[in-house]
Parts: sequence; C-alpha cells; structure tokens
Amino acid sequence: MKTIIYYFTGTGNSLAAAKSICMHLGECELVSIASLAGTSGEIQPGADRVGIVCPVYDFGLPSIVAEFVQRLGLSQTGYCFAVLTMGGIGVSALHQLDRLVFAHNNRHLDAAFVVRMVGNFVPLYEPAKGAKREKLLADADKRFTEIAGSIDKGLIVRPDIALLSAFLKRFTYDRFIRQIHDADKNFIADGKCTACGTCVAVCPVKNIDMVEEKPVWKHHCELCCACLHFCPVEAIQYGPKTAKRGRYRHPALNIADMKAQRGE
Repeated sequence: MKTIIYYFTGTGNSLAAAKSICMHLGECELVSIASLAGTSGEIQPGADRVGIVCPVYDFGLPSIVAEFVQRLGLSQTGYCFAVLTMGGIGVSALHQLDRLVFAHNNRHLDAAFVVRMVGNFVPLYEPAKGAKREKLLADADKRFTEIAGSIDKGLIVRPDIALLSAFLKRFTYDRFIRQIHDADKNFIADGKCTACGTCVAVCPVKNIDMVEEKPVWKHHCELCCACLHFCPVEAIQYGPKTAKRGRYRHPALNIADMKAQRGE
C-alpha cells in the first residue's frame, strides 16, 4: 500500500515525525508542501494513504499548510491522516485541518494525532534544554511508532475535544495569520552576522536574500523561524529578547533537509 506524506517544517520536529512514520509504513514517499507552493491547481496524490504532517502555529495551522489543504484532492485516496507537532496545546489546529479537508473533499480525516515536542518560538519563551529536552524527544519517538501502528491498521481516530485550545485559537489565530507574511519585519541580523548565507539556504519559502552582506526579508514569511534557529552565530533576532533565549532545531535536522524542502 503506497503512502504519501506531505510535510512542512521549520525546526525539524515535523520532519522527524514524518520520517519516522514513513519508515514504519513501508512504501512511503515524503513530499514537501513548500515545494508545491509555487504551483497552481488541484493536487492529486495518487496514493492509497495520504498524510499531512506539520507544526501548530498559534493554536492553528501554518498559512502555507492551510492553503495547501484547500488544493488537496482526496477522491482517489482510501485513508487520510494528520499528525501535528506542538510545544504546548493546539488540538484546535487538528479540527481546523479536518474542516478544511471536509470542505474540499466532503470527507473527514480518518485519523488525527498531535505529538508534544520541544517548543521553540523564542520570541515568547526559551526552548527546553538538557534532560527535559531529551525526554520530550524520546517520548515523541515512541509516540511516532504508536501512531504509525494505528495508521497501518487503518484505525479511525477522531480529534480530541479541545475546549481551551479552541477558545484561545478564536482570540489569537485570525489576527496572527492575517499578519503572518509581514511578520518578518521584526527580524534583524545583529553585528555578529558573518554573511554566511545560511538563513537564505534554510528558509522554506525562499523569503530571504543577501543584500550588501546582510539578510533582507521579502515579506512572504511563514514565521517558521528557521533562519533564526539555524544561524551558526545566533546573529538573527526577533525582537529584543531572543538573543538570550537560546536556539533549537531537532538533532536530526540539517541544512540539506531544509534545501530538500525547498525543492532543491
């Protein structure tokens, strides 16, 4: 049985989830959502099973993922699942995804899961470190194996009820998503910048150019913060507090993975 998993990632949590689940499912292909962003029209997977794996942003979906799902045709797909990675709470994003799938395909997700991982939105908080980080990652790896087993058995798994998450999404997500593409106005490269170009290479949506040896953001940002977390000298900041909050990316993620996500 062929499976296609469409994924989007900024710091590697969702890519780690997609890779682990794909490995357990056998005949499985990973397809980057970012690599399809420049295309138009309906997307027809041509697979028996289709998965969507991405992070939760502000209790909802990343903009690029929401737009992708509204183009995803599932008329030839027998089983559709979603796995969302999150640092705190965000089951409301699963319900959002399910509604979008239904609106476009007149069917619900067959299975929907969330996995708690290392939160990394440093404009608001410092990512977990040390033993706490390692436990989060180890627990997530176990959860990926369990999820893959449920998918392989074709189990029906509806999203949990998420009253608090839904309440918070109602009051924050719409404003967040309306401003998302211009959110990059808050990024700066401080005096530590070496003009190495890593930020350009890892941006999933090709939103950064180097101009006079400094990164310039082009206002179609997804606020994944890959540029901030990958900078080898921690020169990229988002507001006044990120310089002291450390950085995070999944230990298995590398620049080659991010270039592959861009379709390179």
